Amino acid sequence: MSRSTDLILTALAPAIWGSTYFVTTEFLPQGYPVTLAVLRALPAGLLLLLVVRHLPPRAWLGRVLLLGAFNFAIFWVLLFVAAYRLPGGVAATLGATQPLIVLGLARLAMGHPIRALSVLAALAGLGGVSLLVLRGGAALDPLGVAAGLGGAASMAAGTVFSRKWQPPVPPLTFTAWQLTAGGLLLIPVALLTEPPLPTLSTENIGGMLYLGLIGAALTYLLWFRGIARIDPGALSMLGMMSPVTAVLLGWGLLGQALSPMQMAGAVTVLGSVWLGQRAARGPLPRRARARPA
Repeated sequence: MSRSTDLILTALAPAIWGSTYFVTTEFLPQGYPVTLAVLRALPAGLLLLLVVRHLPPRAWLGRVLLLGAFNFAIFWVLLFVAAYRLPGGVAATLGATQPLIVLGLARLAMGHPIRALSVLAALAGLGGVSLLVLRGGAALDPLGVAAGLGGAASMAAGTVFSRKWQPPVPPLTFTAWQLTAGGLLLIPVALLTEPPLPTLSTENIGGMLYLGLIGAALTYLLWFRGIARIDPGALSMLGMMSPVTAVLLGWGLLGQALSPMQMAGAVTVLGSVWLGQRAARGPLPRRARARPA
């Protein structure tokens, strides 16, 4: 399969994640973020486990739990804390620091070089997201800022170590392991911090099915598949598609205004994603350049 196909399939994951805010606010009961995160991750993970029928070996249990914590449990809890304590634009902008963190972690954990063009792409993407979602006079709650940065760092660690620790199993199995681990780790947090869910309506159930089957099982299958095939820095830039999708859905489905500054931000984000993929390729080795076609 070509690199372009890999990029398109992987980019579908954050593009679909951009619909999470719309589905959550329009179709799910409010005030139960961790409980809903459990219901998003655990049933999807268990369903995939039924399909693959392959549990992680004992030697992999620690790594699977750690990856489940980085990619789901820690990330989602901190994401919800940031969302509750900060305006949405500030939280999204803090999340857009993830590509810069990935570049640093990939260097430390895997020895990947940090290319100047990759840093430029990450900074351009951060600026584009700021134009897209940030509003003047936004309050900066210290705990919310810490949660936003911590969530970005957690997802960055999940990306890098999911690439570093590649088990000899298909992406579907690896996805099943991580979703199940993340959901199990979130159960005690939900029980300790939130009241029981009210009776769910048909709308609520439909929203949960979408977030579980499409927003978790399908998207994380595509994402973990991409992690195995794409440079971590280039892959993390694809995450910039999420706020673009969220803003476009707000404009198209909720009637929210789309300002010229936001349109400029969207163009900047898309340009930064392209630049990040170009940077990941790097210059061809001298011997490869000299070889005739």
